[in-house]
Amino acid sequence: MKHKGLFKPFRIAENRIENRFTCTLIFDDPLEGAQPGQYIMAWLPGFDERPFSLSGDDPLEITIADVGPFSHGLTQLWEGDKVWVRGPIGKGFSLTAQSHLLVGGGYGAAPLSLLARRARTLGHSLAVALGAKSASDLMMVSAFEEMGCQVYLATEDGSSGVRGLVTAAVTQAIADCQPEALYACGPNPMLLSLAEVARVNKLPAQLSFEALIRCGIGLCGSCELPEDICVCLGIQPGFLVCKDGPVVELG
Repeated sequence: MKHKGLFKPFRIAENRIENRFTCTLIFDDPLEGAQPGQYIMAWLPGFDERPFSLSGDDPLEITIADVGPFSHGLTQLWEGDKVWVRGPIGKGFSLTAQSHLLVGGGYGAAPLSLLARRARTLGHSLAVALGAKSASDLMMVSAFEEMGCQVYLATEDGSSGVRGLVTAAVTQAIADCQPEALYACGPNPMLLSLAEVARVNKLPAQLSFEALIRCGIGLCGSCELPEDICVCLGIQPGFLVCKDGPVVELG
């Protein structure tokens, strides 16, 4: 088994369905020392390991989209089954203000749920903008509402919230809530658009980027951000999402 000595077995306590493509595995133990925005490497017998963002740390939770053989194998697990976990890994989010706007595109809502819980524990003000292709693809809307977040929705087909990309909901949230900082997770084009929104509105931003993470320790180079993205963000080329990120902090 790859990196055998670094893995720890976690037993599943619940498999919670989020939408037609995703579920959240809730384990029976916490992941010590975890921060919102970090990730773990999960391993199953008969498969390689894969990265997953943390949607909860006490107990450990990971949210999985059923998009390939490995993720499908995870979605079929139930109470009592084991998953071997390495982590937490990477640079996560840090709360830098007391009024926050969290932006999740598609599956990007999952790691923001842990950040929202941390912020609410501190008594901070939270607005959340969520975007997806349609209403059936939105994730964790009720979870954010139950935490007391002001939730703004956008769908490409107009079936829930405003019609269009999540940036349309972001514009309304900024006008209504006047947040002091922006945090986002989702597809790279969305994050680049939000970097410009943050610049125009003079908001410090923390953006969690997606990449092909294989090793999780900065050796293979598969997760290097393209140079044009680094230039756009004003960060040094050669940025490795697995260890330098996933979160990029913009002033």
